[in-house]
Amino acid sequence: MQNDVKLTDFLRDRHSTPVAQIKEPGPSQEELEAILTFATRVPDHGKLAPWRLVVYRGAVRKRLGEQFLALALKKTPDMAEAAREAELTRFSRAPLVVAVVSTAAPHVKIPEWEQVLSAGALCFNMLMAANAHGYVANWRTEWVAYDDEALALLGIKPGEKVAGFIHIGSSDFPTPDRPRPVLSEIVTYAGEA
Repeated sequence: MQNDVKLTDFLRDRHSTPVAQIKEPGPSQEELEAILTFATRVPDHGKLAPWRLVVYRGAVRKRLGEQFLALALKKTPDMAEAAREAELTRFSRAPLVVAVVSTAAPHVKIPEWEQVLSAGALCFNMLMAANAHGYVANWRTEWVAYDDEALALLGIKPGEKVAGFIHIGSSDFPTPDRPRPVLSEIVTYAGEA
């Protein structure tokens, strides 16, 4: 029963820690494997596993930042220094980043849309799994999820899409809540007059 209370508390108060506030330490390899195992326990019509995961940690994050900056400078050569720094640290702000890659494709029985939704569910499950292990997480996409050159650098294959980059680490930042939808404005009850 106590676990139920913790889950309801979590769901009531759930929020994302800003990526700029995420720091070391990140999960150990054992914790990461548990987080990824829990994250993949999502609805998956037809048991297709229409997604895959790419983990970015260590030196590759800095190298990707340098490559992202080079790509960004090709499009905007007069970037401000703060924007340059943002590109350099795009994947090194958190101790690790996990790409959730949607591999959704036409299927004889399973609608592609359901496969895409499964990847989104995986992203959210990963946030919850990271939090359950005592870490904070943030689900981002940003321009690198939609740029063909950046996708190639990230190891994303043609035809695949990034459902999200999940930044995971630690934080002592007191994240304030944000306004949430008012149920009476977004919920209707079918058949009631």
